[in-house]
Amino acid sequence: MLQKVAFTMYPVLDINRAKNFYEKNFGLIPTKVSDNGSWIEYDLPGGGCFAITTLAEGVQPSANSGGSIAFEVEDLDTLTKQLKENDVKFKLDIFASPVCRMAVIVDSEGNAITLHQLKHNKS
Repeated sequence: MLQKVAFTMYPVLDINRAKNFYEKNFGLIPTKVSDNGSWIEYDLPGGGCFAITTLAEGVQPSANSGGSIAFEVEDLDTLTKQLKENDVKFKLDIFASPVCRMAVIVDSEGNAITLHQLKHNKS
């Protein structure tokens, strides 16, 4: 039966542009790169693996449909300020639920990314 999520993958149109987006804006460091560079994995410090690829034939990036990823962040306010300074597109600015605060951005390829911070983790 299922044991864990092995990775979350996003299709990208331009692997170098997407790699630059994730490394510049989130400080991600590639942990695995395919020989031809069409698949890049980023292992996250708290667990989990995020991958970008040009191998998802026929699958287009989308901020409105399909799967999405939510990254837990340490300081949502500081990160959103930095992303705005980098001219990153926001689909939804910071909003609150009873247990967390979130914002939704769009990556360089058009995929939506939720940035999530539990209220009790806020310093």
